[in-house]
Amino acid sequence: MMKMTFRWYGDHDPVTLDKIRQIPGMYGIVSSLHDIPAGEVWPEERIIEHKNKIEAAGLTFEVVESVPVHESIKIGAPDRDQYIDNYCTTLRRLAKNGVKVVCYNFMPVFDWMRSELNHKLPDGSEALIYVDEIAKTMNPLVADISLPAWENYDKDELKALLTKYQSVTEEDLWNNLKYFLEKVIKVCDEVKIKMAIHPDDPPWSIFGLPRIIVDETNLDRFLNLVPSVNNGLTLCSGSLGVNPKNNIPEMIRRYGDRIHFMHARNIKITGERCFEEAAHKSECGSLDMYEIIRALYDVGFDGYIRPDHGRMIWGETGQAGYGLFDRALGATYLNGLYEAVVKNNSEK
Repeated sequence: MMKMTFRWYGDHDPVTLDKIRQIPGMYGIVSSLHDIPAGEVWPEERIIEHKNKIEAAGLTFEVVESVPVHESIKIGAPDRDQYIDNYCTTLRRLAKNGVKVVCYNFMPVFDWMRSELNHKLPDGSEALIYVDEIAKTMNPLVADISLPAWENYDKDELKALLTKYQSVTEEDLWNNLKYFLEKVIKVCDEVKIKMAIHPDDPPWSIFGLPRIIVDETNLDRFLNLVPSVNNGLTLCSGSLGVNPKNNIPEMIRRYGDRIHFMHARNIKITGERCFEEAAHKSECGSLDMYEIIRALYDVGFDGYIRPDHGRMIWGETGQAGYGLFDRALGATYLNGLYEAVVKNNSEK
């Protein structure tokens, strides 16, 4: 039985826990300690406080998204071992306090990227979109670009970091990821916690930086870096699905028990390397959400799933992609699809 979850950004999130609790079929919260800088150890008392707050609202806290990976680890800098040790300490503390899965990514410098955050769709809703030609003209060193998923570097810090990445190739990034995983997954195997890497979003290079978690070939390579079941995937239909060569239901069936977390959302491909984030319903975008849920059922998926980025609808304002209404609709729709798949199969 898949477990429906919802991302929550903490006390300052306008989408409150009591509102999330009212979504039918909601099992748990996906969250993080967002004020702790990448590379620092998470204090255990803060983990406990966060967990208690979520559980007091009648929800579980079993998935962290995310424990950020420090850039020194991605670059392979001399100080990376200290940051990896810190990461392992945080994993031990999370496992001790009931966390089962940690979602993370290995995208250099920038997390998910969009060219516009409030694009008006024909129905009046607002959505995140990506247009490659516009994205290519954006320069984070010059323009005032800020996305919810990005670290808040000042211009000098960002310039220094990008300079360090000039000598980092895709193969270097693979080697640094393997180095990280070989140390971290040993701890995961010991304390029984799962790591679930999120695909690069979008799954191609931005700002000249290498990106490697992009397609089936690279997912195969990733899973073989450390062949432990605790080295797994956050399979994000929206991130991988913007490349039409990525068949999401086939990927689900291929990777089976290595999928620990599922981000389920629809996207509408509007051109080559261009897309908009659509409502979750299949007919609203380019992905067949029923087939995605059916594939999860077929592989016996009993992990965590959440509706991913949502549109802003009904006049709601808030953090781009993370309003209440459209994601709540998405959660209900996904649960409905799952119920239909279960009943269809039980009647055969």
